[in-house]
Amino acid sequence: MGHGGDAIAELMADHREVEEMFARIKAMPGGGQALRDVVDEVTIELVRHSIAEEEYLYPAVRKHVPGGDGIADREIADHGRVEELLKDLEKTDTDDLAMSPLLHRLMEEVSAHVRDEEDNLFPRLRQECSPEALNDLGDKIRRAKSTAPTRPHPSAPDTPPANKILAPGAGLVDRARDLITGRGKS
Repeated sequence: MGHGGDAIAELMADHREVEEMFARIKAMPGGGQALRDVVDEVTIELVRHSIAEEEYLYPAVRKHVPGGDGIADREIADHGRVEELLKDLEKTDTDDLAMSPLLHRLMEEVSAHVRDEEDNLFPRLRQECSPEALNDLGDKIRRAKSTAPTRPHPSAPDTPPANKILAPGAGLVDRARDLITGRGKS
């Protein structure tokens, strides 16, 4: 969840974690509880990551990167599609025939988003921001991930200030539900 370093290093470490989870999913022979556990793990990581980006990364992109408004809007739209897929996965039984196509779409969406951020957005942000600003942004992103929701909430606001106000409350409720159900503890 929190890796340390500047914002770009933090977010790229998240990307590697999700790629490793996707590799575990691809290697699984079937559905069942083992698949549900990894899908829950992916969901938790992607939701926390998205919330942190929406609260801090994309406002920084808007402020510092030329053309940042359009870039941030496109990235937030990507998050919306992923969140809808996560919501669909949450309510789909792992043995349901719909599970495999949903997972495939999720992996394609997330992989394309990661490539775009790492190949285009992150280099531009690094060029426009000082190391100190990126370190400060990394700290904010880590804090946001620690209080972020762990379940998809597609209808929740995805831009400041509303997302910064509502996300911690939703996160608290999600973590309480996770504690009761044991979700994300495998």
